[in-house]
Amino acid sequence: MIENEKIKKVGFFTIPENARIIDAKGKYVIPGGIDPHVHFELPFMGTVSVDDYDIGTQACAAGGTTTFIDFFLPNQKESYIDAYEKWRKKADKKVNIDYALHGGVTWWDDKLSPYWMKELTNNKGVCSYKAFLAYKGSL
Repeated sequence: MIENEKIKKVGFFTIPENARIIDAKGKYVIPGGIDPHVHFELPFMGTVSVDDYDIGTQACAAGGTTTFIDFFLPNQKESYIDAYEKWRKKADKKVNIDYALHGGVTWWDDKLSPYWMKELTNNKGVCSYKAFLAYKGSL
């Protein structure tokens, strides 16, 4: 059972009289896919990736992907929280499917970075981070 876009109960249910029933006999019923690594509107080394959050997520939905995970990448010395909020603001008004964000570790400060990571993980749902070992001078 789903209420307010949240799964409230899993199990067997009585089908309401006004329910729309789709006959899937002879068909494959497959859950939506999750793409765990996309780059929408990503500024990188003087360019920006061609897919934006609107067109890119329309393509996802057309292909059966219902969730994606993109990156947010702080500029040097930019707060990780500010970078996350900036990416969310950019994406939220355009996305057509569910999404989450990975944190890109683009710089480190022993005092501040652990605080930001804890805040993002505990309160913003960021569950993964990527530390770059390439792109010297860019990330």
